Parts: sequence; C-alpha cells; structure tokens
Amino acid sequence: MNVPFADLSRGVAAARPELDEAIGAVLDGGRFILGDHVARFERAFADWCGAHDAVGVASGTDAIALALRAVGVGSGDEVIVPANTCVPTVAGVEAAGAVPVLADVDPATWTLDPASAARVVTARTRAVVAVHLYGLCADVDGLRELGLKVVEDAAQAHGAELRGRRAGTLGDAAAFSFYPTKNLGAFGDGGAVVTNDPDTAALVRSLRVYGESARYESVRRGWNSRLDELQAAILLVRLGHLDASLARRRELVRRYEAIPLPRQPVPEGFGHAYHLYVVRSADREALRRRLADAGVETLVHYPRAVHQHPAYAALGHAGLGESERLAAEVVSLPLYAELTDAEADAVAAAFA
Repeated sequence: MNVPFADLSRGVAAARPELDEAIGAVLDGGRFILGDHVARFERAFADWCGAHDAVGVASGTDAIALALRAVGVGSGDEVIVPANTCVPTVAGVEAAGAVPVLADVDPATWTLDPASAARVVTARTRAVVAVHLYGLCADVDGLRELGLKVVEDAAQAHGAELRGRRAGTLGDAAAFSFYPTKNLGAFGDGGAVVTNDPDTAALVRSLRVYGESARYESVRRGWNSRLDELQAAILLVRLGHLDASLARRRELVRRYEAIPLPRQPVPEGFGHAYHLYVVRSADREALRRRLADAGVETLVHYPRAVHQHPAYAALGHAGLGESERLAAEVVSLPLYAELTDAEADAVAAAFA
C-alpha cells in the first residue's frame, strides 16, 4: 500500500457540494475583497477560538508582522523567536522592522524554552513570538513571566489548548495561517490575527489596508494584506468541519502509539492539535528510506534550525543545541483527517 504524506483533494471531495455553493455565492455577489464573507468568517473564527476579535489578512507571515506592530513593536526592537521553527516566523519579525533573536527550545516540549529566552533578553527586547510547534502550544504562561509582549505563532495550532484555553487567546495577539495544508486550510494563502484586545484588533484592521482610518485617509504606515472573499467563504465551510477533523486526527494518533521512536511529548494540561505527527531518529535518512520502501511518504519539518540557513547564519550563537539536534533527527509521518484506518495501520506496521 502506498500512503501519501498528504492528499488535499480528499478534503475537497468530502465537502465539495458545500464548497461549490459557497464559491458560487461569492461569484454571484460580485464583491471579492473585505466583504460579508470575510466579516462572517472573522466573527466565526474568533468565537471558535474563544477570542474577542479575529482580523483576516493575506498570510500567516503577514499576520505575525501585523500582530507585532499592533502590540507596539517597531523598527530596531528585538523579538525573541525559537531557533527550531520555520523561516516564516523570522520573516514576519523582520517584516515588522524588528530584529529576530534566537533562543533554544525545551527538550520536554520542543517549543520555546522560557529559561533560554530569558538569557537573551536585552534592553532592546520588546516581544517574544511563541511558536506552537506541530500543534503543541508553547509555554506561554512561562514566557509571560519575562514581562514582554507575547505574540503566538499559531500557524500550526488551530484547536490546540493550554490549560483549558485555546491557542489564539494565550498572548497579546496570535497569528494564524490558513495555508492549504493547515488544520484549517484555504485554497490559497490566507491568515488572521486573533486577539482579546479591541485596540489591537483595530490597529491590525488599519494596518492591513495602508494604515487607513477611513477610505483614502492613511493615519499610519501600513500595507496591503487583505483576506479575500473567496478564501473567507471556503474557510467558513471548512470551519464547520474543523472539530470533527481534529477529533479524527486524534483518533489516528492512537494508531501510532506503538511506534517505537520518541515523539513530541504532550505535558499534562496541554492539548495537541496534531497538525503534524513527528518522531525522532538518530539515523533519519535510513528511516525515511525504509519507510519509502514500504510505501510510506514522509517529510521533514524542519531540516535546519533557523541559524543553519545561509541567510540567517548571523543569528547563530552558543546555546541552541536542542534546536540543532531536533533539526537533524525529526521525521513527519502522514497525518490528516482523510487518512484511512488501513493507511495509518500500514504506517505503524512499517516500523515493525
């Protein structure tokens, strides 16, 4: 049996009549930017997260940049990010005009370690980006003790929880991505800033449209970062299926429990959203070849720590060893709601 790492067409087929109707409604309405579908999705997603506001933007990377600016981060400010993350986290910090500073991750969670973050705080540090890696919340409560603004990078964490609170409600603001592979995915790029602070939400709404307070009246410097009506309509449909999709992911995870390799730990009080199911292997390439021979496709998220990319080598420093070890060992296994029981069992059997 061949098991693809992901097959987005399955999710489309499962909701095709609803999606066709939603897309048709946008086409019939004739408004394609910041219309009723965006407003409805923003309200629905905020409610689903348990937050006061959600503001649709063009991508998850833009969401990081806009969230940082909205909580007061400006040119030259330092923002702490984990070294074990995807480059878009750092790109979002730089797009806000800030300077990314790397800290290491906790071996118990693989997410940003508050103690490591504390060691890189300087007089210029203004904020920290808490990356909820693979669908597991970072220790936002511990990071808040640093006395900095906290922006959640929740791109992989739709439905993740920390001590009974959903991702998106843990920091001063949160950045979500709706890239097609996410737990809640659009059919193109899209993102949202989620916050419980109405002033932060109002700032993001202004910044996403050239800093306008009213049409053709820019009161601050912003740019164009708008979620379009088609993507919002698609996301409204998919949001209606998200709880069932998350439940299915967790059901599939139980079929992987016998795999004899370390996986991302889930501490007590944390609820994993399982955007990705990731294991560690000291001989990653041999494992991937073995699984490929058994018909199982795998990917690596992520093969380099941030400072191991040539473009970001200057950000490296001593004390990032756990991020480097993870980058050398992690392997992502197939996990999505439309994966069949037989396919999941085939993945687990490939380790026997």
